[in-house]
Amino acid sequence: MNAHVGGPRPAPIDDNQASGDPESRDADGKAPSGGHFVARAGVFDAADLRRAVTRIAHEIDERNHGVEDVVLIGLYTRGVALARRLAAAIESFAGTPVPVGALDVSFHRDDFRVRSVEPQGPTEVPVDVSGRAVVIVDDVLYTGRTARAAMEGVMELGRPRSVQLAVLVDRGHRELPIRADYVGKNLPTRRSEDVRVRLEGVDEGPEGVEIWGPADDAGDHGGGGDR
Repeated sequence: MNAHVGGPRPAPIDDNQASGDPESRDADGKAPSGGHFVARAGVFDAADLRRAVTRIAHEIDERNHGVEDVVLIGLYTRGVALARRLAAAIESFAGTPVPVGALDVSFHRDDFRVRSVEPQGPTEVPVDVSGRAVVIVDDVLYTGRTARAAMEGVMELGRPRSVQLAVLVDRGHRELPIRADYVGKNLPTRRSEDVRVRLEGVDEGPEGVEIWGPADDAGDHGGGGDR
Protein backbone atom coordinates (compact mmCIF):
# COMPACT_ATOMS: atom_id res chain seq x y z
CA MET A 1 0.00 0.00 0.00
CA ASN A 2 1.32 3.43 -0.89
CA ALA A 3 -0.49 6.09 1.08
CA HIS A 4 -0.58 9.59 -0.33
CA VAL A 5 -2.47 12.26 1.58
CA GLY A 6 -3.03 15.91 0.87
CA GLY A 7 -4.16 16.42 -2.73
CA PRO A 8 -1.83 16.92 -5.71
CA ARG A 9 1.70 15.70 -5.21
CA PRO A 10 4.08 18.54 -4.36
CA ALA A 11 7.62 18.56 -5.67
CA PRO A 12 10.15 16.20 -4.06
CA ILE A 13 11.78 17.12 -0.76
CA ASP A 14 13.57 20.45 -0.95
CA ASP A 15 17.05 19.50 0.11
CA ASN A 16 18.09 23.14 0.22
CA GLN A 17 15.56 24.16 2.85
CA ALA A 18 17.06 26.50 5.44
CA SER A 19 18.53 24.89 8.52
CA GLY A 20 17.23 25.46 12.03
CA ASP A 21 14.81 23.85 14.45
CA PRO A 22 11.19 24.49 13.38
CA GLU A 23 10.08 23.43 16.87
CA SER A 24 12.28 26.07 18.51
CA ARG A 25 9.33 28.37 18.62
CA ASP A 26 6.45 29.17 20.90
CA ALA A 27 2.92 27.81 20.70
CA ASP A 28 2.04 30.46 18.11
CA GLY A 29 4.75 29.21 15.76
CA LYS A 30 6.91 32.29 16.25
CA ALA A 31 10.68 32.07 16.35
CA PRO A 32 12.34 32.84 19.68
CA SER A 33 12.60 36.56 20.30
CA GLY A 34 15.70 38.39 21.40
CA GLY A 35 17.27 40.09 18.39
CA HIS A 36 20.45 39.02 16.65
CA PHE A 37 21.20 35.30 16.96
CA VAL A 38 24.70 33.96 17.46
CA ALA A 39 26.12 30.43 17.77
CA ARG A 40 26.54 29.56 21.42
CA ALA A 41 27.67 25.93 21.53
CA GLY A 42 28.39 22.96 19.34
CA VAL A 43 26.49 19.87 20.45
CA PHE A 44 27.21 17.24 17.78
CA ASP A 45 29.76 17.08 15.03
CA ALA A 46 29.42 14.71 12.07
CA ALA A 47 31.01 11.79 13.93
CA ASP A 48 28.76 12.29 16.96
CA LEU A 49 25.74 12.37 14.67
CA ARG A 50 26.72 9.09 13.01
CA ARG A 51 27.20 7.43 16.39
CA ALA A 52 23.81 8.65 17.60
CA VAL A 53 22.07 7.30 14.49
CA THR A 54 23.81 3.93 14.87
CA ARG A 55 22.87 3.67 18.54
CA ILE A 56 19.22 4.55 17.90
CA ALA A 57 19.11 2.03 15.05
CA HIS A 58 20.27 -0.75 17.40
CA GLU A 59 17.78 0.35 20.06
CA ILE A 60 14.91 0.17 17.56
CA ASP A 61 15.95 -3.35 16.58
CA GLU A 62 16.30 -4.47 20.20
CA ARG A 63 13.06 -2.96 21.49
CA ASN A 64 11.00 -4.47 18.68
CA HIS A 65 12.77 -7.87 18.75
CA GLY A 66 13.75 -7.43 15.12
CA VAL A 67 12.48 -5.08 12.45
CA GLU A 68 10.31 -7.32 10.29
CA ASP A 69 7.16 -5.32 11.21
CA VAL A 70 8.80 -1.91 11.68
CA VAL A 71 8.20 1.10 9.45
CA LEU A 72 10.06 4.39 9.86
CA ILE A 73 8.12 7.57 9.10
CA GLY A 74 10.14 10.77 8.95
CA LEU A 75 8.73 14.25 9.46
CA TYR A 76 9.73 16.89 6.93
CA THR A 77 12.39 17.86 6.39
CA ARG A 78 15.24 16.53 8.47
CA GLY A 79 13.19 13.76 10.01
CA VAL A 80 12.83 12.20 6.56
CA ALA A 81 16.59 12.31 6.02
CA LEU A 82 17.21 10.82 9.47
CA ALA A 83 14.66 8.04 8.87
CA ARG A 84 16.53 7.05 5.71
CA ARG A 85 19.82 6.96 7.63
CA LEU A 86 18.28 4.84 10.37
CA ALA A 87 16.92 2.39 7.78
CA ALA A 88 20.35 2.11 6.16
CA ALA A 89 22.02 1.57 9.54
CA ILE A 90 19.52 -1.14 10.53
CA GLU A 91 19.93 -2.97 7.23
CA SER A 92 23.71 -2.85 7.60
CA PHE A 93 23.69 -4.94 10.79
CA ALA A 94 20.32 -6.73 10.69
CA GLY A 95 20.26 -7.50 6.98
CA THR A 96 16.59 -6.55 6.78
CA PRO A 97 15.31 -3.61 4.70
CA VAL A 98 13.01 -1.30 6.67
CA PRO A 99 10.28 0.65 4.84
CA VAL A 100 10.67 4.43 5.08
CA GLY A 101 7.85 6.91 4.67
CA ALA A 102 7.44 10.67 4.88
CA LEU A 103 4.75 12.59 6.74
CA ASP A 104 3.65 16.22 6.44
CA VAL A 105 1.98 17.29 9.70
CA SER A 106 1.11 20.83 8.60
CA PHE A 107 -2.66 20.34 8.65
CA HIS A 108 -2.63 18.16 11.75
CA ARG A 109 -1.13 20.87 13.97
CA ASP A 110 -3.41 22.37 16.60
CA ASP A 111 -2.72 25.90 15.37
CA PHE A 112 -3.14 25.49 11.61
CA ARG A 113 -6.46 27.38 11.63
CA VAL A 114 -4.94 30.46 13.25
CA ARG A 115 -1.73 30.83 11.25
CA SER A 116 -0.54 30.54 7.70
CA VAL A 117 0.30 26.94 6.79
CA GLU A 118 2.23 25.71 3.77
CA PRO A 119 2.50 21.99 2.95
CA GLN A 120 6.09 20.82 3.32
CA GLY A 121 5.92 17.74 1.11
CA PRO A 122 3.83 14.72 0.17
CA THR A 123 2.75 12.24 2.81
CA GLU A 124 3.91 8.91 1.37
CA VAL A 125 4.20 5.59 3.18
CA PRO A 126 5.12 2.55 1.06
CA VAL A 127 3.31 -0.03 3.25
CA ASP A 128 0.10 -0.40 5.21
CA VAL A 129 0.86 0.69 8.78
CA SER A 130 -1.89 -1.47 10.30
CA GLY A 131 -0.46 -4.05 12.70
CA ARG A 132 3.06 -2.62 12.41
CA ALA A 133 5.36 -0.82 14.82
CA VAL A 134 5.57 2.71 13.45
CA VAL A 135 8.59 4.76 14.47
CA ILE A 136 8.08 8.49 13.91
CA VAL A 137 11.44 10.17 13.28
CA ASP A 138 12.24 13.85 13.77
CA ASP A 139 15.33 15.94 14.39
CA VAL A 140 14.33 17.96 17.47
CA LEU A 141 11.68 17.38 20.15
CA TYR A 142 10.53 20.57 21.87
CA THR A 143 6.95 21.38 22.94
CA GLY A 144 5.57 18.05 21.77
CA ARG A 145 2.98 19.63 19.49
CA THR A 146 4.57 18.39 16.27
CA ALA A 147 4.82 14.87 17.70
CA ARG A 148 1.13 14.98 18.65
CA ALA A 149 0.26 16.11 15.13
CA ALA A 150 2.40 13.30 13.70
CA MET A 151 0.55 10.68 15.75
CA GLU A 152 -2.75 12.01 14.43
CA GLY A 153 -1.40 11.82 10.88
CA VAL A 154 -0.22 8.24 11.37
CA MET A 155 -3.61 7.16 12.73
CA GLU A 156 -5.24 8.41 9.54
CA LEU A 157 -3.14 5.89 7.62
CA GLY A 158 -4.25 2.82 9.59
CA ARG A 159 -4.14 1.20 13.03
CA PRO A 160 -0.52 0.49 14.01
CA ARG A 161 0.36 -2.10 16.63
CA SER A 162 2.40 0.63 18.33
CA VAL A 163 3.66 4.14 17.66
CA GLN A 164 7.15 5.09 18.85
CA LEU A 165 9.11 8.32 18.59
CA ALA A 166 12.80 8.72 17.72
CA VAL A 167 14.53 12.11 17.84
CA LEU A 168 18.08 13.27 17.41
CA VAL A 169 17.77 15.95 20.12
CA ASP A 170 15.33 16.34 23.01
CA ARG A 171 15.61 19.97 24.07
CA GLY A 172 12.96 20.26 26.75
CA HIS A 173 10.04 22.61 27.47
CA ARG A 174 7.16 20.18 26.86
CA GLU A 175 3.67 21.58 26.59
CA LEU A 176 2.07 18.16 26.10
CA PRO A 177 2.66 14.81 27.92
CA ILE A 178 4.86 13.33 25.20
CA ARG A 179 8.14 11.50 25.62
CA ALA A 180 10.52 10.13 23.00
CA ASP A 181 11.33 6.41 22.99
CA TYR A 182 14.73 6.92 21.34
CA VAL A 183 16.90 10.02 21.90
CA GLY A 184 20.27 10.87 20.43
CA LYS A 185 20.95 13.51 23.09
CA ASN A 186 19.00 15.15 25.90
CA LEU A 187 19.90 18.81 25.67
CA PRO A 188 18.77 21.33 28.31
CA THR A 189 18.06 24.67 26.60
CA ARG A 190 16.54 28.06 27.19
CA ARG A 191 13.26 28.84 25.52
CA SER A 192 14.89 31.80 23.79
CA GLU A 193 17.47 29.55 22.14
CA ASP A 194 17.32 27.72 18.83
CA VAL A 195 18.64 24.20 18.22
CA ARG A 196 20.00 24.04 14.67
CA VAL A 197 20.56 20.73 12.91
CA ARG A 198 22.54 20.49 9.69
CA LEU A 199 22.46 17.33 7.60
CA GLU A 200 24.38 16.56 4.43
CA GLY A 201 22.05 16.55 1.44
CA VAL A 202 19.60 18.86 3.22
CA ASP A 203 21.64 21.79 4.51
CA GLU A 204 24.74 23.68 3.53
CA GLY A 205 27.84 23.50 5.67
CA PRO A 206 29.29 20.71 7.82
CA GLU A 207 26.95 18.28 9.55
CA GLY A 208 26.24 18.88 13.19
CA VAL A 209 23.99 20.31 15.86
CA GLU A 210 24.46 23.73 17.43
CA ILE A 211 22.68 25.92 19.96
CA TRP A 212 22.02 29.47 18.81
CA GLY A 213 20.57 32.31 20.85
CA PRO A 214 20.07 36.07 21.00
CA ALA A 215 23.36 37.86 21.56
CA ASP A 216 21.80 40.04 24.26
CA ASP A 217 19.67 37.34 25.92
CA ALA A 218 20.06 37.16 29.67
CA GLY A 219 18.32 33.80 29.57
CA ASP A 220 15.00 32.12 30.18
CA HIS A 221 16.23 28.84 31.57
CA GLY A 222 14.18 25.72 31.08
CA GLY A 223 14.64 21.99 31.35
CA GLY A 224 15.65 19.56 28.62
CA GLY A 225 12.84 18.45 26.37
CA ASP A 226 11.06 18.38 23.06
CA ARG A 227 9.43 20.12 20.21
